[in-house]
Amino acid sequence: MSKYSHVAHYQDFNELLSILERSGSSYDIDRITAAYRFAEESHGDQRRVSGIPYILHPTSVACIVAELGMDADSICGALLHDVVEDTIVSLDEISKMFGSDVAKLIDGVTKISKIPYSTREEQQAENIRKMLIAMADDIRVIIIKLADRLHNMRTMDCMPEQKRRDKSVENMQVYAPIAHRLGIKTVKEELEDRSLQYLDPIGYKEIEDALLLNEEGRQRFIESIKKQILEKTKDTIPNVYISGRVKSINSIYRKTIMRNQSINDIFDVFAVRVIVDNVSDCYNVLGVVHDIFKPIPNRFKDYISMPKQNMYQSLHTTVLDTQAIPFEVQIRTWEMHYTAEYGIAAHWKYKLGMGADAKGGDKVSRNIEKVKRMILDQLETEDATDIARNIRNDLGETDVYVFTPKGDVVSLPRGSTPIDLAYIIHTQVGHRMVGAKVNGKIVPIDHKLKTGEICEIITQKEEHPNRAWIDICKTASAKAKIRTWFKREKRDENIIEGKQMVDREFKRQGMNLNDEEIAEFFRTVTMKKQYNTLEDFYAAVGYGGIQLWKVMPRLKEEYRKKYTADIEQITVPQAPVKRRKASSGVIVAGNDDVLVKFSNCCNPLPGDEIIGYITRGYGVSIHKRDCTNVPKHLSDSEEPERWVTAHWEHEAGETFRSTLQITAIDRTGLLADVTIQLSNMHIFIHTLNSRELKDGRAVVTVTIDVAGKDHLRGVISRLSDINGIEEIKRL
Repeated sequence: MSKYSHVAHYQDFNELLSILERSGSSYDIDRITAAYRFAEESHGDQRRVSGIPYILHPTSVACIVAELGMDADSICGALLHDVVEDTIVSLDEISKMFGSDVAKLIDGVTKISKIPYSTREEQQAENIRKMLIAMADDIRVIIIKLADRLHNMRTMDCMPEQKRRDKSVENMQVYAPIAHRLGIKTVKEELEDRSLQYLDPIGYKEIEDALLLNEEGRQRFIESIKKQILEKTKDTIPNVYISGRVKSINSIYRKTIMRNQSINDIFDVFAVRVIVDNVSDCYNVLGVVHDIFKPIPNRFKDYISMPKQNMYQSLHTTVLDTQAIPFEVQIRTWEMHYTAEYGIAAHWKYKLGMGADAKGGDKVSRNIEKVKRMILDQLETEDATDIARNIRNDLGETDVYVFTPKGDVVSLPRGSTPIDLAYIIHTQVGHRMVGAKVNGKIVPIDHKLKTGEICEIITQKEEHPNRAWIDICKTASAKAKIRTWFKREKRDENIIEGKQMVDREFKRQGMNLNDEEIAEFFRTVTMKKQYNTLEDFYAAVGYGGIQLWKVMPRLKEEYRKKYTADIEQITVPQAPVKRRKASSGVIVAGNDDVLVKFSNCCNPLPGDEIIGYITRGYGVSIHKRDCTNVPKHLSDSEEPERWVTAHWEHEAGETFRSTLQITAIDRTGLLADVTIQLSNMHIFIHTLNSRELKDGRAVVTVTIDVAGKDHLRGVISRLSDINGIEEIKRL
């Protein structure tokens, strides 16, 4: 890998001392030396798979940690991170010799003991959970862990191909997103590039060869740009430093191989980075750059006034030179530059080089606390297998930047909704949310927020989150807070809901147990997570803490062992056949096991007279009998045999969509009143739109979930009480 050829695979203790000396910071060299000697003695004759003495691995990890500017405890932790797991040394010995802080770091970094879960996914997820717990206690744990993973990737050639691929996938899904959110760009990009080399070696080689082919011309081009900028700034802006930057191979891969583009189609394959002393000089340099070169429209980004969540700050602009060659210019201060390269690790650089109270230290400390809160949000997830997905969603690169009505900028993962924004603003704002406006207009709560939008959250006094929000919102934080509310406030309701879900799923799987047998069954089954009582388990299912589809394979296997292992030796009397309730709530031509869908043209509800139409490939479409698409006389239709009789099951438990058209006197607050009234009735809103009429009236169209025709009548009656409502009709 030519881009990283300057990095030795293994570094010895003398190289570590050299890095510490060059850093200009004050380190306790005697203590670090003692840690190295102890690690060397403890590992003894141990060797890596490659045959290299084992001690070179922790020493190389310590070098990476030192290059990131970390403190003496972190370097000692890196040197000793494998001692407890791979030798007879205990944590107590480490604590006595090097202090409790170093012992805690090693305990956090030590590879998690293998737990015999039913799937490899669960084991990996639980390891990630324990790693996040250690991170939340001390961020330095993950920095050492990232350095350990990075050095393992640098020496991965000696490992079997499948293990290289497995580790590479884990890097892309977990470690690189964490490094990105911590702002440690150098580690993130190298992890991604080295992983890509094993995941798609051919694609990697194509890009690497293209970059090497253009290297000489690129250097001449950068020197030309550098000369022009320095000439224009030498008399007005002091201490301007300019360097060239090549986009990481993985970033180019995502824009070329995955989007079927040529490397020549990418504007920022290489860039010029300008570093100055202060923020005002950044904007002055921007003016100079736009004066010399022609800026490309819509390619300017101001990350100084709107920093990324990982603390990254810079001005980005893409311009054309005199030969119409596009290139990117990044402009930042030295403080921004160090934070951009080393992220959270910059905190220890401040402490070591400038003292704990140095300017900028407080800001980075606040960002560390933000990262810790973000990590704790991941830990709110009760199902460990959701954690890796949450990390990709919440810690990935694709952020959007949304404004609040007060002008504050909030960074959210791409795909976030107003629900996510509400819970980021404050937990109570989320619980009390009844709707949202984007750029002054009411939007559905599942609206995907975009960069630059102004989002206002509409609230009420009472707290009434909706269970359906869990499937709509994007962030783990919002999902966890909604689940926690239902867990705390609706325990009895959760137990009932959870029991119904378990009973329904057991019957669907052919696991026929009465209430007493189910209680006995769960007492004998050791669950992945222990619950004190069966009611606790039901409650967890009810509020979403346990996802049945994930635990059912285990439960079904236990049921088979307990109740059907000797089935051949048992004579089972045949019970009378009981017709199963239609899952859709509809009986079609006397059959309750038919795939049905409810037509959008008339949205039938329980209580409506209905009829079915046999579609090609999509089951039976259910219409209201008086729907405009249903002929009055079926014999007049082209294919009368495709119309079939249908009627409602007496106890249909489903919810159905219905659209209402509300005509009212136009006034301020009309939409808010409609939204609040529906929320008070716990009605889920799919869409809500309004338009003005010329006569001073307005028409509001709303699509909601209701349980049936009688339920809809009650909803219409309550909405009719709103001031100014003239007419409500069902579409």
